[in-house]
Amino acid sequence: MKGDKVEIVVDAGDAPVKTYEVEATRAGRRVEVVTRRGQVEVTELTRGGSPVRTARFMASRVIALVEHPAPRRAGRRPGRPADEPDRPARQVG
Repeated sequence: MKGDKVEIVVDAGDAPVKTYEVEATRAGRRVEVVTRRGQVEVTELTRGGSPVRTARFMASRVIALVEHPAPRRAGRRPGRPADEPDRPARQVG
């Protein structure tokens, strides 16, 4: 979802720390984080799952990994599909 963002704080050795950001730049894209074989991989993916860009870091150097979900759109309730409009609450009595 556009607006998804992941911040990665890395120990750079000589510099105190470096911060990198990977963000879903278009509607329908998402950011996925995977840890395997001593590496942290942060990838921006299309709806179909094709990678757009990837950032890889040594897991031993990663200090913090902060995920920022996209803000919710106004007027939607959790658990409802995006194409289904909200219905007003029915009054009883």
